[in-house]
Amino acid sequence: MINDPNASITNNNTRNQTIRDNSLIKKRNPNWPDIYSLSPAIIPEILKAGMSDFLNAIRYGLFFGGIYAVGGWTLIILLLELELPYLVYPLAIGFALIAPFIASGFYFISHQLEENKPLSWGRTFGVVRSMFNRDLGWMALVTGFSLFIWLDIAAFITLSFFGFKLFSMAELVDLIFTTEKGLLFLLVGHTIGAIIALIVFSFSVISFPMLYHRDIDFVTAMVTSVRLVKNNPKTMILWCITIAALTVFSILAGLLGLFVTLPLLGHATWHLYKRAVGPSPT
Repeated sequence: MINDPNASITNNNTRNQTIRDNSLIKKRNPNWPDIYSLSPAIIPEILKAGMSDFLNAIRYGLFFGGIYAVGGWTLIILLLELELPYLVYPLAIGFALIAPFIASGFYFISHQLEENKPLSWGRTFGVVRSMFNRDLGWMALVTGFSLFIWLDIAAFITLSFFGFKLFSMAELVDLIFTTEKGLLFLLVGHTIGAIIALIVFSFSVISFPMLYHRDIDFVTAMVTSVRLVKNNPKTMILWCITIAALTVFSILAGLLGLFVTLPLLGHATWHLYKRAVGPSPT
């Protein structure tokens, strides 16, 4: 009996195709959207697009940014009244952890501007309120819990270095910046804080605009966000540093910078999401 060489080649091709198909199934869930490759050059692009959206809807940006700033001032005053000055700085820095949730309204505004649709206060508030009837509310719970974990860790680190003594804000600042123990405290605290921020950033960087824009569960949004960071580490680390730098600027400006930086980052995050994530599988 003579074997047909063409049949053998066909069988080998079929077998190789099967192996490739199986590797694709193992590589990613077919229900996950595609992730695009992003170069660092996209950062100034999305910031420019974000600033354009902010200027085209400036009253909305200043309003929501103002709410965020006033909320920050209120919490800081409360901490000082409760004689917990050591939590003021961690709380201010921790705002970056929940910023994607706070900025949810900006995703709607950018979406409307993108489609040349009119904006109204009633429509904006209605959409923001309706978001939390979906999985975006669960995502907000995850990031809120992350903030509380960070504050607990910050309190533990402070008590580990300085004990249960009560300090005024001036005394605490002097102790931190004029002693070796204080400088070591800064190093340890910022290192642990950076690790927590990077973890939260990785699963939330595009989760909120994705949950606003698509009817998906929050786990899919988190996984997609992590995949984006994993596949574009240099660009995403640069974006994380940009967010951190703008947050520090806002803090140094007495949170007044939030009137601009929050809407800027919110709008820019929408444009990052639109450039980074492909259509949902059908």
